[in-house]
This record gives sequence, C-alpha cells and structure tokens, in this order.
Amino acid sequence: MRAAGVGRLAPRATAVFLVASNAPDLDIVAGLAGAHVYLDWHRHFTHALLFAPLVALAAVAIVRVAVREPLRWRLLVPAGVAAAVLHDALDWLNIYGIRLWLPFSSRMDRLDITPVVDVWILLALLLSVAAPALSRLVGAEIGESRRGGRYGAVAAAAALVFILAYNAGRAVLHERAVATLASRIYRGEPARRVAAFPDPVWPLRWRGLVELDSRLLLHRVDLLGRFDPEKGEVYYQAPRSPAIEQARRTVPFQSFEAFAAFPLWVELPPGGADGAVEVQLLDLRFGTPREPGFAATARIFPDTGAVRSWFTFGRPRSR
Repeated sequence: MRAAGVGRLAPRATAVFLVASNAPDLDIVAGLAGAHVYLDWHRHFTHALLFAPLVALAAVAIVRVAVREPLRWRLLVPAGVAAAVLHDALDWLNIYGIRLWLPFSSRMDRLDITPVVDVWILLALLLSVAAPALSRLVGAEIGESRRGGRYGAVAAAAALVFILAYNAGRAVLHERAVATLASRIYRGEPARRVAAFPDPVWPLRWRGLVELDSRLLLHRVDLLGRFDPEKGEVYYQAPRSPAIEQARRTVPFQSFEAFAAFPLWVELPPGGADGAVEVQLLDLRFGTPREPGFAATARIFPDTGAVRSWFTFGRPRSR
C-alpha cells in the first residue's frame, strides 16, 4: 500500500489502510461460541457498507493508540473507509456471500466470480511485495539505492491493474458459463435455477449447478470444450419427513438453512445399536454427499424422541 501511494495521503495512512482492510474479519471471534454461531455472524455487520465508516474510525483509533502520536483524522478516516469497502468488494466477488445491506436486509449477496481463496490474486500480491525487495537487492549490488522504491511503485500499480483486469475477465467467463447452463434442457426438464462456481485454479473451468424440481445436478463446465447436459452428478432431495422436520427445529439447522444457497437434504435410514435416523443438510456450493464441505447433521432417536444436532465446516463427524 505504501508503494501504491497510500502513504502519501497522511502520516500513518498505510498503517490505517492495513488495519481497516483486515478489521472486518474480526468477526471470526464468533467462532469461539460454536461453528453455527460463526456462520450467523461471519460477514455480518462488520462487512456492511453502512458500517464502513465505523470500521474506519476504529482502525484510526487503533493506530492512534499504537503509535501514541496525534493523527490527521480528517484524512485518515476516508482512507480507512476506502480500505473497508475494498475488503467488502473482494468478498462480494466470491462464492461465500456477504451481507452488504445490513441493517436493512440480511440477504447474502455474491457474484460467484472468484474462489474464496484465489491463487492468482495471491500470486499477484506476493509478486508485488517480492519485486521491490528483489529490486533493492539488485540496486545495492550496482549502487542504485533508490531502485527499490521506484520499482516498488511500479510493481504495486501493476498488481492493482492485474487484479482489476483479472476480475473483469472472470466476470465475462462466469456469464458465459451461466449462459451455457441456462440454455440447456436436462433430461426433458428445464432448469429452475443455475449457478456457476469458479475452479480454484483454472479460470476457464467452472462447477455448474442446476436446480430442477426434485433434484440437483452438478456439471463440469469447460469453456474450451463441449458441454453435455446429459452428463453430471445427480442428487435427489430427500422428501420431507418427521425426522427432517425435527432436525429443522434445531438451532444449527436453522442457522445453516438460512445461509445455504443450494441446500441438499439427505436422510439416512436407521442404523447402529441406537437405531437413530441421521439427517444431513449440505450446501452444494461447498461440497457433495461424497465430499462434504459445510454440513449440518442431526441424529434423531425414535425411542426417546431426542435430537442431537451440530454444524461442521468439513466432513460430518459422528457424535
């Protein structure tokens, strides 16, 4: 940020920008109260546009306490607002979602353009940091002491331009993937809803998700190849049952059902010595029944009517 010119706005502007750009993710402390509580509060009010000025004020206050010197709040608060909004914009691009419009709406908005962790953006940022360090090393060898600063500014600007162009390109490719999915008929049935989720590495490859009346289809969409709507993994929604209704009344399921964009209900038959019925709720953005990502799980004990439920960010664990 200093190399990109942020530091020239005012003394300590770089520090304020760094604190404000990371401060929204302080909501991770909600995870100390449990996984489903984290789900409720992550990307909540700290990520809302209306709260960006409060995030900026907090960032300036933190830097003021840390450096113990007067600061130019009039200049630093706008820099903090810009940093917080930039953080929100990057989160808005990916598949997780963000509550931008709190307190007026708790809707999770997302663009599905980038993965939650994008290796190309990370690589661009790492190179923008490494380039000036390498330039300083070369400059020291040949006696050009100012070489690192000059190349640092160029590297920072190049990284920002790359990130903007990269996300614009991904947006175009995402529209192509969605159009490919929406224009097909799936075994005689039109799609009710489609989505395309980015491959972790290759921008031309997407995970296509198609919602039909009673089932969900997962497709691999390669924009350089031919798309076959007859291929793909099929997942059927479990019909509503007393076990599912019992699971839905528990707190972990209520939290996850409010979050899940593409929910898949799975009910497993009674098994084990206790004869419990297991119910799972998955979000197909993050995994499948074979390789679960986010999952709410409940075990219903028919003899007693007791329900044990929990939420996990990986493969459901027995409890």
